[in-house]
Amino acid sequence: MEITDIDGVFCNGIKERKYGLGLVKVKGSVAGVFTKNKIRAAPVVVCEENIREGIVDGIVVNSGNANAYTGEQGLKDAREICRIAASLLGCDERRVAVASTGVIGRKLNMDWIRKKAPEVYSSLGNSPENAHRFGEAIVTTDKFVKKAHSEKARIAAVAKGAGMIAPNMATMLCFAFTSAKFDSGELYEMLKKAVDSTFNRLTVDGDTSTNDTVLLVSTGKERVERDIFEQELHSVFYSIAKQIARDGEGATKVFEVRVEGGKSDDDANLIARAVASSLLVKTAIFGCDPNWGRIIAAAGYSGADVDERITLSFSDGKDEIFLVDAGRPLGTEEQARKLMQNSDDLIIKIKLEKGAGKGFAIGCDLTYDYVKLNAEYTT
Repeated sequence: MEITDIDGVFCNGIKERKYGLGLVKVKGSVAGVFTKNKIRAAPVVVCEENIREGIVDGIVVNSGNANAYTGEQGLKDAREICRIAASLLGCDERRVAVASTGVIGRKLNMDWIRKKAPEVYSSLGNSPENAHRFGEAIVTTDKFVKKAHSEKARIAAVAKGAGMIAPNMATMLCFAFTSAKFDSGELYEMLKKAVDSTFNRLTVDGDTSTNDTVLLVSTGKERVERDIFEQELHSVFYSIAKQIARDGEGATKVFEVRVEGGKSDDDANLIARAVASSLLVKTAIFGCDPNWGRIIAAAGYSGADVDERITLSFSDGKDEIFLVDAGRPLGTEEQARKLMQNSDDLIIKIKLEKGAGKGFAIGCDLTYDYVKLNAEYTT
């Protein structure tokens, strides 16, 4: 199921070397959540303004240039992109959502965008190929386009994200579409909840982007129960979050950190995020080194209420190897090493004795390729 399988969604895109331009024609209710970085890219500012009334007629996205830290010119360029898209779509420019991703601190090549926008629009459609071209247009260092859907709730989403990912959404753009009928207020409530429990638990490298944007658009064609929709939206975003972690720049393994027994959910989440963000943990995962001391240390500095009564295990979803039992090391490192060597999707389970709090985070390993790719990012 592609985004173009949602009734009322038409799209297309073009990719030329590092630069891409994607366009979506869709009329409906909209909600969005954006980066928590204090330095907000121009398209984030403009997009938030344009969707304030909860209605959208189109989405325009460029990749290869973030249009971030570009001052007043960046805002003018973001608004001009909206005008260009609006003139092609035949709508009000204030009903166009805009997003950008790429290098920070460089002016947009507006001549290229002005030239390519009509070309993108001319082949707008609702075929799988149109959806594919849009997805390819919005990626940067991604090895693949992230996609997920729910037939049950009539949701389809497409996203990009691989690096500059931290648990304040992630360096990502995500566009989710549904034919389920909800107004913008309902969409926002459900979107915020789903993002908090998925994208906001994701970390690749601890850096929070200036451009994070997640939009949810409803074309309002059919009825879906809200509780079902919420469950399915979470599942769609969880799938995309795992895909982003798996495609973390240079990543070879993805892992989840699941914490139980925290003093509160907030405490448990602090621990989960600290472990998933730890460079020492991430490099140990890469090297298949069951160095559980690094995990214990991360839990200790997380800011949560912890003591030495920690139970810790590694799992591949089938087998589980306990390394520490209520503070007592078990000497099972060799078994854990073999489990790590044979799986690229691991679960780190941490159990405390502080209360009923639960936490969760998603991460990936840190490899030589991450350093190489990012050392050469602008060259």
